[in-house]
Amino acid sequence: MTSFAAERARRTTQVDRWLAELLGAEPGVALVAVGGYGRREMLPRSDLDVLLLNGGRDDIAGIADRIWYPVWDSGAELDHAVRTVPQARRVARTDLKVALGLLSARHVAGDPDLTERLRAGALEDWRAAAPTRLAELHAAHDERARTSGELAFLLEPDLKEARGGLRDVHAIQAVAAAWVAPAPGPKVRTAYEQILDARHALHEITGRRLDRLVLEEQDEVARALGLLDGDVLLRMLAGAARTIAYAVDHAFRQADRLPSRSGAGNRQGRRLRRRQAERRPLADGVVEQDGEVVLARAADPASDPPLVLRAAAAAAQAGLPLAPRTLDRLTECPPLPVPWPAAARDAMLSLLGAGHAAVSVWEALDTEGLVTALIPDWERVRNRPQRNPLHTYTVDRHLAEAAARAAALTREVARPDLLLLAALLHDMGKGWPGDHSVTGEVVARDVVRRMGLPASDGRLLLLSTASLSVLGYEHSRDEPVIRLWNDDRHVQT
Repeated sequence: MTSFAAERARRTTQVDRWLAELLGAEPGVALVAVGGYGRREMLPRSDLDVLLLNGGRDDIAGIADRIWYPVWDSGAELDHAVRTVPQARRVARTDLKVALGLLSARHVAGDPDLTERLRAGALEDWRAAAPTRLAELHAAHDERARTSGELAFLLEPDLKEARGGLRDVHAIQAVAAAWVAPAPGPKVRTAYEQILDARHALHEITGRRLDRLVLEEQDEVARALGLLDGDVLLRMLAGAARTIAYAVDHAFRQADRLPSRSGAGNRQGRRLRRRQAERRPLADGVVEQDGEVVLARAADPASDPPLVLRAAAAAAQAGLPLAPRTLDRLTECPPLPVPWPAAARDAMLSLLGAGHAAVSVWEALDTEGLVTALIPDWERVRNRPQRNPLHTYTVDRHLAEAAARAAALTREVARPDLLLLAALLHDMGKGWPGDHSVTGEVVARDVVRRMGLPASDGRLLLLSTASLSVLGYEHSRDEPVIRLWNDDRHVQT
């Protein structure tokens, strides 16, 4: 995939030099880049977020005009302010957007001591008020998710504001700045760059400052990124967004455990304290700690292949998330033998039978490639978009949602295990050419063999691939049928 990171860095350097020339050798002032410019992310149509710090000059208005007017004349969008260091800190204490911008403040020109005073003071203020500010940040995240939707499942996603988009990585960085959670790791940084590259290409192609990737631009943006077409682009974005969404949820869980009183027990240079973690057993080798599912100290993933499914089932049944460290350790589990042992099948059914709580756990497994390790055919449907009005989700998420909704009907059938598996597998053929109701039967047969289902159960399960729109299962001697329509929005009986 083509990366525009070097071009963004080059453009940022050019702007830095230009603004430094406009300021000249002026004592007692400093030009500071904030926001995206501060992060060195100058896209083709990015605006300039600039703060002119005044260290006591009476002629600061004239200096500002000498900088702002050439920028305006160039046609660049300018978001600017002129403040002293105390003024900038006061504004940031009451304005979340300004506070977040200062967390990425970067010296451009002028007096570096002024910039350093601002950076140090802004960080001190952010950490001192961390419980309050992070609660604001969490509320802003939730509102963005409500209004902009989830990037991974949108056919025309907002790359910046949607859940799993660029703003969520900035939120993780802000939580990390408060010494509450780790900074974005390599996987999140890679996902961020992928989305940022897509936004960069969108700016270049349209010549406008856009964040929403509309249908008519997707193929061209894909080609600019070296991808085959818009569907491949959406799959890439869905995977990146899911990685970010999982990470930001973890960061906010860390933030939500802070003491409620602003600054309680906190001093500059000292990390915020949390209560001592308690551990509650959930399953063999699996415990709850701090509201997340982690592995017991004695657990040995390298010698326990079913541990992946056992931990996932325990998390779903308890309604708790899998901790990131747990996911890392679960990747050490060897592949399950084929056919699966009975304990692995039972854990899979326990996971699916947890209903809606299973969806987020399944998503977490998928971010680490653990689902495809269990079911290799899953890779064909992973992050695959569905371009029709009946479907809300990608194919893989649709399957997880169908299984979760089928869990509500398990008391109405004689074989709830087959109902759950049928719901999970019913559209597996969509990753292959041709009629997915036909190819799906072939794929499902491979999964049935892998899981080690008895032949009679396998034949009944394979009936689920016979129709594009309906799943049917005989569930009593009278043979009434529960139909799970292939529609994300409802389950019909």
